[in-house]
Amino acid sequence: MGSNARGFTLLELMIVVSIIAILAAILIPNFLHARAESQTAACEGNLKNIATALEEYATDNSGQYPAASAPVDPNLFGGANNPYMSATPVDPAGGTYHFIAPGNGVCVNNDKWKISDGDQHDTTTLQNLPDFNGATTGIRYCQTSGIHAALIGM
Repeated sequence: MGSNARGFTLLELMIVVSIIAILAAILIPNFLHARAESQTAACEGNLKNIATALEEYATDNSGQYPAASAPVDPNLFGGANNPYMSATPVDPAGGTYHFIAPGNGVCVNNDKWKISDGDQHDTTTLQNLPDFNGATTGIRYCQTSGIHAALIGM
């Protein structure tokens, strides 16, 4: 009474599991980095949209920007029914955008404002931005010079 059962040997199963583990070790870090890159790109887009809203606000208010530093939301522009920003932009890296007046830190001295993010970006995604120094985790949008990489508090 011999059994002719077919199946995989333990060695064959171990080889398949090893191949899957090697592929996962290669692909997962690449996927995580691509996700971090997309978060940084989305943050840059949000900062540019906020900057456009600030310039439109100033154009309609005799060149005056919002008076005080504050979180970026519709209240910064006069409330929920303002024509500049109808919803609060969300930082995909998990931070909060802040309007800061005057622009300081990475910005030039005569900038009237800057916008900061939540300083939670993967350092490797900021390498192509001005002022990147290897320890940078944040992005700033300065009034006259645009996007910069920045250390916390800069």
